[in-house]
Amino acid sequence: MLEGFMIGLTTAFSLTNILMVIGGCLIGTFIGMLPGLGPMSIIAIMIPVAITIGDPSAALILLAGVYYGAVFGGSTSSILINAPGVASTVATSFDGYPLTRQGKAGKALTVAAISSFAGGTIGAVLLMIFAPALASVALLFHSAEYFALMVVGLSAIAAFAGTGQVSKALLMTLLGLMLATVGEGVLFNAPRFTMGIMDLQSGIGFITLAMAMFALPEAIYLVLDPNRSKTAEGGEQGEIKELRITREEAKSIAPVIGRQSIQGFLIGVLPGAGATIASFLGYAVERNIAPKEEQEQFGKGAIKGVAAPESANNAASTGSFVPLLTLGIPGSGTTAILLGALIALNVSPGPRLMVDEPQIFWAVIISMYLGNLVLLILNLPLIPYIAKVLAVPRNYLIPFILFFTLMGAYIGQNNATELLLLVGLGVTATIFRFADYPLAPLLIGFILGPLLENNFSRAMQLYEGVSFIWERPMTLALLVIALLLVLLPSYRARRARDRAEGVADGD
Repeated sequence: MLEGFMIGLTTAFSLTNILMVIGGCLIGTFIGMLPGLGPMSIIAIMIPVAITIGDPSAALILLAGVYYGAVFGGSTSSILINAPGVASTVATSFDGYPLTRQGKAGKALTVAAISSFAGGTIGAVLLMIFAPALASVALLFHSAEYFALMVVGLSAIAAFAGTGQVSKALLMTLLGLMLATVGEGVLFNAPRFTMGIMDLQSGIGFITLAMAMFALPEAIYLVLDPNRSKTAEGGEQGEIKELRITREEAKSIAPVIGRQSIQGFLIGVLPGAGATIASFLGYAVERNIAPKEEQEQFGKGAIKGVAAPESANNAASTGSFVPLLTLGIPGSGTTAILLGALIALNVSPGPRLMVDEPQIFWAVIISMYLGNLVLLILNLPLIPYIAKVLAVPRNYLIPFILFFTLMGAYIGQNNATELLLLVGLGVTATIFRFADYPLAPLLIGFILGPLLENNFSRAMQLYEGVSFIWERPMTLALLVIALLLVLLPSYRARRARDRAEGVADGD
């Protein structure tokens, strides 16, 4: 291991590979900032470029830099204009954009940059130390455990609901699960709820739905409310008043970053989970364990609500390289494309990669340290200039948001039906926002729905029924955790109500 590490260190710090890291991070950050494009599209486009490089180590370092660079930079549009750059930064917009509305865009971007750097770096350290061992742990998860894990994710919807909104959050989650059933079914491979429209056979695109839930309603709100581009104090959102975080704020987010970097990495290790699920679960966990007074601030501009998903999604992006490099199993859609790039470069990922080609295995891991440092150096000095996008007059900002929203939805699926869906769902989402319905649970249901259905179907077929629930201890344990997550908020609310009534009686 030590010998392989030294070979990888020498490879990663060659001039060519350092330039590849810098180039990949620059391209990824820029693409991540553009709403709707995401790393999958640009990595697919850059595979021919990577193949022409010739050196598999340099090519993979370039593509990996694009991947985590896009995740790193995707928070920018989420925070500034409420239009998520990539799917894994949707959760960042829940508190990032409210901070922007309060005139704290610089602070939000600083917290996002620091959290992303810490999450990616901690993930790289864990990847170096535990990659072989975690690969064997990932193999212990079968369809039954993945089904239970998705139930745990759904049980966390209360974290995305405001006070007294649990029933509304449940309704929106069910709506998200219903939208996830559009397209070909898992068991019979037959189209469902497509209304005869061929373009719907592959389902509704997640980017289309995310844009419809956040970016399009924001543009509509800007049209309806001329003062929306002002901060809460009446100033312009483009005015950067503060970039630094205080010592108290740093102390408050440090444990959040630590917890979510580890949790996000472990979720990223599981094939099929990915950075998006890690970011939502990270946000939900931190809100649930926060003190009562801090819970009320989530969704209204809590810096912990920015730090949690940003740490989790960057660590998960790093963690997704564990099954890719050690097992040859892609952990997400993006790593599936990277797997194709590896095969095109005549590299066989799997248990023998660390032994047969240590210069590739270790060089990619070590380049992640360097890449995260490059991303931090690139992003922190640029924050005042990036935030100036908010100083753009409203007459120009609205078409800017609409253009990238429509372009992102179209590029995602390459059909005009997505544009019609975007408009229809966007208008519906605006109505839901007027009615004070939380939109995040809908996205949670939509993301987890297919994974829930797929793994439940496989488990049912393998065990010829639901006996897998009690026959597999890990599955049962996860379902018990899910039940506790559902009951705990109600129990805490009841105790608080009883305590308040006791005080009132005492008076």
